[in-house]
Amino acid sequence: MEHSLPILPTISTSFIVLSAIFVAIGWYLIRQRNIEAHKKVMIWAAVFALLFFLIYLSRTVFIGNTSFGGPDNMKIYYTIFLVFHIVLATVGAIFGIVTLLSGFKNNLVKHKKLGPMTSVIWFFTATTGVAVYLLLYVFYRGGETTSVIKAILGF
Repeated sequence: MEHSLPILPTISTSFIVLSAIFVAIGWYLIRQRNIEAHKKVMIWAAVFALLFFLIYLSRTVFIGNTSFGGPDNMKIYYTIFLVFHIVLATVGAIFGIVTLLSGFKNNLVKHKKLGPMTSVIWFFTATTGVAVYLLLYVFYRGGETTSVIKAILGF
């Protein structure tokens, strides 16, 4: 039996993918010494990441999170992977904000040091985020949509 993909998670996941693509383009542009284009592209990367976060947060607050609907013997692996993704996303967001602020303040020593590290963290965050989306909505049907604690920990 076919099922449709949920609209908000699909849109928010698309935004995080766009964010990662723009980070990659921004990285390429700065390697080419195209500073102005780099700034514009990285601002767009941040906008897409913020759009993801706002949709995710709104859905979490007003609708809830979807628990894993796959086989019971895979739930522990999914949960470990999800916790890894959440930690990575949190670290990536903090690094992203600090990296953006250092760029805006023209603190280029700090910005050049943090930028590549932040980008790599963000690529892993986006990749694991897409994997979470695929596991929740594509490979398996999502479980019940409920509070964050119950969705993540299962109780």
